Amino acid sequence: MVTIVVAMGFKNEIGAGNQLLWHLPKDLKHFKEITSGHPIIMGRKTFESIGKPLPNRTNIVISRRNDWFQEGILIVGSIKEALKFAKKIDENVFIIGGGDIYKQTLDATDVLEVTRVNAELKADVFFPGIDPKIWLKTSETCIGKDEKHAYDFCFERWERKVKL
Repeated sequence: MVTIVVAMGFKNEIGAGNQLLWHLPKDLKHFKEITSGHPIIMGRKTFESIGKPLPNRTNIVISRRNDWFQEGILIVGSIKEALKFAKKIDENVFIIGGGDIYKQTLDATDVLEVTRVNAELKADVFFPGIDPKIWLKTSETCIGKDEKHAYDFCFERWERKVKL
């Protein structure tokens, strides 16, 4: 099963200047809970914004740069190659960004784990969107803003209802 994990605002904004738009500790905890022990696939820019391999996960980074290397990660040249390696490791594979990687993997994805942030912020990277003809929201848990969370947000799970 291939799952996309993404946090986005109301206009599908996900990042600006190679950084996330918000800091939500409960979202980070949720991300860790669902991805730990499984392979994660990301683009090079997403990896660089994180700055290090995420522990207890096989970190697979897609990069077209032949001169780029980082300790503790597997570097591949394509999404096809990344999915091939990941599926050899575990049947549950997580795509964690960025925007181009989401666009290129959406058709191969079975589940969307979305953190919908109650915000509209300036962004330069966006999620391609969720088509309700293809996706069915199967759960939603909302959390109000507090001293550690500047925005209300909801954890949404979307499951593919139409195979492409």
